[in-house]
Amino acid sequence: MNPDSWSTCPFCDFPVPSSQLQRHANAHFDDPDIAHHKLPQQSEQSVSGSGYGAVSGDCNYWYGGGETSRDNGECEMDEKISCLIGLQTRSKFYKVELGLMNLLRNCLESETENSKSILSGYVDHFQSLNSEDAGWGCGWRNIQMLSSHLLAQRLEAREPLFGGSGFVPDIPSLQRWLEVAWGKGFDAPGAAQLDHVVYGSKKWIGTTECAALLRSFALRARVVDFGPKESKSVLGTSVDKTVDKVSNDKMVNSKAKKSEAYQVLMDFVWNYFSDENAIQFGQQHVVISEKTPLYFQHDGHSRTIVGVQAKHQQNGILSYNLLVLDPAHSTTALERSLKQKIGWQKLIKKGRNTLKKPQYQLCYVDPGIAGEEEMETLKTIDSVFLEL
Repeated sequence: MNPDSWSTCPFCDFPVPSSQLQRHANAHFDDPDIAHHKLPQQSEQSVSGSGYGAVSGDCNYWYGGGETSRDNGECEMDEKISCLIGLQTRSKFYKVELGLMNLLRNCLESETENSKSILSGYVDHFQSLNSEDAGWGCGWRNIQMLSSHLLAQRLEAREPLFGGSGFVPDIPSLQRWLEVAWGKGFDAPGAAQLDHVVYGSKKWIGTTECAALLRSFALRARVVDFGPKESKSVLGTSVDKTVDKVSNDKMVNSKAKKSEAYQVLMDFVWNYFSDENAIQFGQQHVVISEKTPLYFQHDGHSRTIVGVQAKHQQNGILSYNLLVLDPAHSTTALERSLKQKIGWQKLIKKGRNTLKKPQYQLCYVDPGIAGEEEMETLKTIDSVFLEL
């Protein structure tokens, strides 16, 4: 965000785009109830579950929740965004002192097996909380994990992401950002499927919502679908909302053939992190990739893939383990198991035998910032389809 293009409202001390300052200031006189009011100071505390349906402060009359005449879709998108930038709150999470990914790297390096592992760089773990989002918030938690990586590792993403706030917002703020993305025209079919509203709700989201939100910040979020041939016709919507259209009996009955089919997904993840074998291990058996983590979606749940491990079997064939952070796990439990190097494999390593769902989706972010022309094409959420 360029600070030179922003000004402070003389009535509420709120930062707004300079081009919108006069209209913003005049709006204080449109409704006497808000004249001379000050906006509340931005809080760094997460909003509790009971507060999801309310927006505090004078931005009610611009941005949903107020009852004035301007709260009927008449307000400008720039005003909505400037309001959200000011009112969004930092998500609470347990920050691992030594860095969760550093602890995972130490554990992988301590293994004596003949293996090679590739990890994303910095990633914070965001766990679902019983008081806020247990049972429905995993999709938002994975967006938070992916965002923590983008803010730490992608210099070009820091300025546009979440209005240049520099932090990962809480779930209510992310819900508002998704509604802003829909208002800009990103993923119109997905917006219609969710009735254009997620704020204050417990609606499940998936990879397409993640892609729409990140694309609205000019980030090149991509979606990859895996499934039987019959599922290709339902691409472009979240797995959570479409998997019931593909019955499990369409999958190959043989367990061996099922396992072989899932190798397509494992190979994709390995090639993604290894950048089609561009990464050179040398004497190391754990290296860091510049690739973002993968938002990993299937029916009923989603997790974040932060790396992949390849092991040489006796027959010379490579077997893979996905390295996964699960929002359903406790961050402190993950930290403890990694520090003690006890039980961490069960929490993080997921082999091919753990893949049992008929469909999977992945979302990741390519480098760079999209220009205006590319932004228009990004509004349509398409995907690459790979048959299982």
